[in-house]
Amino acid sequence: MPLARDARLAVGLLRKALATRRARTDLRRALAERGPLPQNRFRIAVYFADGPVNMYQMRQWYAPLRELARKWPVVVIARSIRGADALLRDDALPVAYAPTVRDVEQVLDEQDVRIVFYVNQNTRNFQMFRYGRRWHVFINHGESDKMYMTTNQFTAYDYAFVAGDAARARLSRTLWDYDLDRRTFAIGRPQADHYSGDLPYTPDGRRVVLYAPTWEGDRPAAHYGSILTHGEALVTALLATGRHRVIYRPHPRSGVVDAAYGAANDRIVAALGAANAADPTAQHVHDTGADLGWQLAAADLAVVDISAMVYDRLAAGRPLLVTRPVDPEALVDDTGYLSDAEWLDADSAADIVARADRVLDDPDAVARLDHWVRYYFGDTAPGASTERFHSAVRTLMERWESWNAGVPA
Repeated sequence: MPLARDARLAVGLLRKALATRRARTDLRRALAERGPLPQNRFRIAVYFADGPVNMYQMRQWYAPLRELARKWPVVVIARSIRGADALLRDDALPVAYAPTVRDVEQVLDEQDVRIVFYVNQNTRNFQMFRYGRRWHVFINHGESDKMYMTTNQFTAYDYAFVAGDAARARLSRTLWDYDLDRRTFAIGRPQADHYSGDLPYTPDGRRVVLYAPTWEGDRPAAHYGSILTHGEALVTALLATGRHRVIYRPHPRSGVVDAAYGAANDRIVAALGAANAADPTAQHVHDTGADLGWQLAAADLAVVDISAMVYDRLAAGRPLLVTRPVDPEALVDDTGYLSDAEWLDADSAADIVARADRVLDDPDAVARLDHWVRYYFGDTAPGASTERFHSAVRTLMERWESWNAGVPA
C-alpha cells in the first residue's frame, strides 16, 4: 500500500510539473502577443496568488468587476504561473503577471492602484499588505456560515465587503475590538445581478434538482462534503423517477484529499451518463463549467452542502435542502440560517423525492426562506446589490482622496 501511494504521488507530481511547464510556455506566448499593459490606467487591482484549482473564486467576480471597471478600471495581479495562464485564457479582465515581489512593485509603480481586492485568504496576501497608500479590501468568494467566515484574518484588511446583516452579526460575535460600522460594507450578492450561462438542456415538465456538493475538506471541523455520505443515494433516487432532471455540480477540489470521495464522485458522473444513454430526453447535466448562475436560476430545488452554495442559492430566493454533515466534529453555525434550514440527513438521502416535494409545496417553508433571504442579502431586487457594491467602492475612493490630501475622512 505505501508503495502504491508513493507511486500515485509521484505520478501526480509529474503531471503537475508538466502542466506548469506547458502553462509557462503558453503564458509567455500570450503575454508577448498582448504586449505591456497601459500605464497609469488601473485604479483597482484584484490580487490572486492561487493556481487553477481556485479559479472559481475569481470567475464568480468577473461580471461584477467588468461592470465596475466601466468607471474604475480593474486589473488582476496574478502571482502563479498556472493561475495567470488560466486568467489570460478566460480573457475576462486585464492581467498583470507578477511572480516576484519586485514584479508586484513594478505593477504598483506603473499603475495608480487605490483599492486592492482579495477573494481568498492565501498566505501570500501578506506580501501585498506591505504596500500602504491604498485600501486592502477583502471581498471573499461567497457568503456562508462556515468557520472560514469568522476568521480573525478579517482584521488584517482595511475593509471587508460582506453580504448583509447575517455576516455582520457573525463577525460581531467573533472579532474583538473590530469597528464593524466603519470597516465593513454590506453589498449583498452582486453576482446575482449577473447570472451567466445558457441552459444545456431543453426545459420540459421535469422538476430540476441542482446537487452542488462541496469537497471533502482537509480537517474534521470542515468535513462538510456529502458526495460519499448522501450523494450516490439521492442521485440514484432522482434518476429513477423519470420526472426529475439532475444538475450535478461538484466542487472542483472533490477527491483531492480522500480518494474514496473522488471515487464516489466518479460513480455519480457515470450514473448520469448511463441514465442519459438509457433516456436521451432526461438530459441530466454533469456541470463543470466556469459559469455559475444559470443553475441557481433554473433549478426548482437545490441540494447543497454547508458552503457558499447555500448562500448563492439563498441569494436567488429559491428553495433548497442542506445536507447535514456526518462527522460530529464538523463545525455548524446554528445561530443563522442553518438554525432554521431544511436539512437532509444521510439516512434520509434515498428519500429525496418525498423531501423535495414537501419543501417545494409547503407555504411555511417558502415563508421561512423569504425571511432568511432578506436577513442575509437585504434587498435582492435586480440591480440593488450592484448599486451597493458600487456605492461602497465610491466611498473608499472618496476616503482615499481625503487621506491622500492629508485630510483623513
